Amino acid sequence: MGETKGEYKRDSDYISTRITADGRDGFPVEPCRYRLVVARACPWANRAIIVRRLLGLEDVLSIGFCGPTHDERSWTFDLDPDGVDPVLKIPRLQDAYFKRDPNYPKGITVPAIVDVPTGAVVTNDFAQLTLDLSTEWTKYHRAGAPELYPEPLRAEIDEVAKRIYTEVNNGVYRAGFASSQEAYEAAYDRLFAALDWLSERLSEQRYLVGDTITEADVRLFTTLARFDAVYHGHFKCNRNKLAEMPVLWAYARDLFQTPGFGDTIDFVQIKQHYYVVHTGINPTQIIPKGPDLSTWLTPHGREALGGRPFGDGTPPGALRDDERVRAGHGA
Repeated sequence: MGETKGEYKRDSDYISTRITADGRDGFPVEPCRYRLVVARACPWANRAIIVRRLLGLEDVLSIGFCGPTHDERSWTFDLDPDGVDPVLKIPRLQDAYFKRDPNYPKGITVPAIVDVPTGAVVTNDFAQLTLDLSTEWTKYHRAGAPELYPEPLRAEIDEVAKRIYTEVNNGVYRAGFASSQEAYEAAYDRLFAALDWLSERLSEQRYLVGDTITEADVRLFTTLARFDAVYHGHFKCNRNKLAEMPVLWAYARDLFQTPGFGDTIDFVQIKQHYYVVHTGINPTQIIPKGPDLSTWLTPHGREALGGRPFGDGTPPGALRDDERVRAGHGA
């Protein structure tokens, strides 16, 4: 596919160091050694929040929440007392990146996993990070944890996830940050072609791959959860609202009402992030009041397609008090 003038290009060169069971990159899986730094506003970080919760890793992998807005350089811990992460003792995530590389030249992104003893970022490779939580941290999974990346389905999960990433997860950004009419319209067409493909795929099966929730569903859900609140208007992805695409809307509500998904979504922070940070798109920084969120909790009817959300496993337990979405910020 040829390059279109004004097309948005995501920098995908992340820190590829991995935390593995055998520690081959110098960072073995160890309980309470690492801290997962996220922002509820960010869809890429939201994946890690969901996977950590579904797998029950709360006791072995602590979590730090950045605020919903940031400046040009760094996410900050402005939700914490005095604006300092209580474990890492830093006010800005960039401090952990600079501990790794004092001349770190790239964007300061979430999610990131930080080595607490050294205070240095180990990885910010969001795609590999959640796969490793599923496959390398199995010793510490909760009893009843689902298989989000089952070996027999990995090739199909990878294939579906690749299209979701290029056409949907990144597709909304390609539309929103296009700097020419031609690039925007091309991105728009690609996005909705992919959403139509997903609607067709999901019209006769409850989940994207197999009959249980997998990594592919996690990856699609975080974009769908933000679609009507942000992408439809802010990124001009306005052929249809999610609520006007019956199959995807029912699928999204099904996941939202599944423990581990909707209880990680903070709509207030999501809107604050996009509408305040992206001043090139929204120079007034006015945050819209809508949409009505109560519809996320309406019946979806997807049970009729069968499927077992957690396979032979069980739902995650109740959220910790300090990890709950703030009252009034969810649906």
